[in-house]
Amino acid sequence: MVRALVDCEIPVMGHLGLTPQSVNVMGGFKVQGRKADDALRLLEDAHRLQEAGCFALVLEGIPAELAARATEVLTIPTIGIGAGPACSGQVLVFHDVLGLTKGHRPKFVRAYADGFHVLHEALSRWAADVRKGAFPTAQESYRLPEGLSDAIASWTPATPT
Repeated sequence: MVRALVDCEIPVMGHLGLTPQSVNVMGGFKVQGRKADDALRLLEDAHRLQEAGCFALVLEGIPAELAARATEVLTIPTIGIGAGPACSGQVLVFHDVLGLTKGHRPKFVRAYADGFHVLHEALSRWAADVRKGAFPTAQESYRLPEGLSDAIASWTPATPT
């Protein structure tokens, strides 16, 4: 499939390891490639994806040593998410970076802000203003041009024919 897409001039970035879209098949959000056969299969799959024409490869939720080896042997860049520091680049979901989710965070997530509480407070204040009629105000509302108010006030629905 990758080769067919690339042949149609559609760029493809591969994705190996923990693939969230397949999490139910994998038995949950678990580190991948910890067994010898799984690790070797991942390296082989990485090579196949490169040969099929992927321009880069996301390595997610795999041991750092495995990601380092894949990065070493491939000629395309690797982008890590929970794959250690040796990848060509790193990615982290912005919800995680901003700390927008509450509860358990995977080991590889570092929140750089407490966005959940900031958003919760802001949305609570907004909802309270809406409930008490303090939002929106006239300053946050659009106005009709001069003279159009009378035309609107005298409008009646057309009768069906």
